[in-house]
Amino acid sequence: MKNKQFLAKSFVLLFILLLCSSHDLFIRMSSYYLKPHSKSTLMLFNGTFSQSENIITRNRMDDVVITGPSFLNHPDTTQWYDSGNETILNFNTGEPGTYVAGISTRPRTIYLNAADFNEYLEHDGVLDILEKRKAEKQTDKPVNEKYAKHVKAIFQVGELRTNNYLHELGYPLEFIPLRNPYELKPGDFLDVKLLSEGKPLAGKYVYVHSSVNEETGEQQLITNNEGIIRVEINCAGEWYLRTIHMTKTTEENTDYLSHWSTLTFGIR
Repeated sequence: MKNKQFLAKSFVLLFILLLCSSHDLFIRMSSYYLKPHSKSTLMLFNGTFSQSENIITRNRMDDVVITGPSFLNHPDTTQWYDSGNETILNFNTGEPGTYVAGISTRPRTIYLNAADFNEYLEHDGVLDILEKRKAEKQTDKPVNEKYAKHVKAIFQVGELRTNNYLHELGYPLEFIPLRNPYELKPGDFLDVKLLSEGKPLAGKYVYVHSSVNEETGEQQLITNNEGIIRVEINCAGEWYLRTIHMTKTTEENTDYLSHWSTLTFGIR
């Protein structure tokens, strides 16, 4: 009896770990409006935008960069620390301007049974792959998925707005706003381009939230032929975009390759 209970608990724990491994990754900041030449922090949330469910170990970080006007910083692992389930970076800002912070993780592979994979596709909005599995009668097939996450935040230092928000970090999947978010106010619109391997990605679902109406105010958008969506900025607060680009692969022992991307910024 004890062995059965132990096995049951172990299975539940393993399932939870698998779910956590596929959660979104966000860069969040206590303020997106910072002073020049000041000490600042950014936080990695691995889970949901409101709650980080586990830390990001340093060996998972493939690229970490903060860039702005006359500013380029590749923080090393000594500048990070963990607080509960959050991974936190201390850094110093430079000259006034608009900055971009980015983190890209090394790929990992997970196994998911058919039911769990289908649920994950529906829950996280990877609807194109879910529809293909249904059309090809593959919804009863388990999968090995190799995934990596590529996240960005745009923040403002001082009053000077600069065009550094357009800077491409070269990640496999990346959001590029086509207007400076820090020139916007509630009631404005923001066009954002989604790039896959540096090229516009058309027909991809993108999900947009603000911290004010995270649960009820989701915008579900689809990129046009130029890879662009138009976001309605309907309130002040923290904003984030998220998407997953998943493709079939012929890699050995891998069925799908997925890249996850998020972008965060603040609106006053």
